[in-house]
Amino acid sequence: MLWNQAVHTDREVTANRPDIIIKNNKEKTCTLIDVAIPADRNVVQKEEEKKLKYKSLCVEIQRMWNLKCTVITIIIGATGIVTRSLRRPFGNCTRKTFDRFTTKDSYARNSTHNTESTAV
Repeated sequence: MLWNQAVHTDREVTANRPDIIIKNNKEKTCTLIDVAIPADRNVVQKEEEKKLKYKSLCVEIQRMWNLKCTVITIIIGATGIVTRSLRRPFGNCTRKTFDRFTTKDSYARNSTHNTESTAV
């Protein structure tokens, strides 16, 4: 397991520093994990951006290390909003465990925010 480490490749790859790298030599797999916390309206856009960003690094890792490589993006909005695809990597977790990410407390700001405008 590596974090905050650049991956040195034979070919030049611009995005070569994911947040976490998990290398499993027994199963011949490598998992690149990248985490971001954007504004709530940019969650889906940021997820696609991160997947595309690390695609070339994943291809290079497969070629150099002879490992099957996957990219997991963990994108959680500023108020706790997550995409549906975040549930796939955590498939063995129960629903109750997964919901810790999206508790009602994370939406407290939205429910207590006064949206009434004052007329001048």
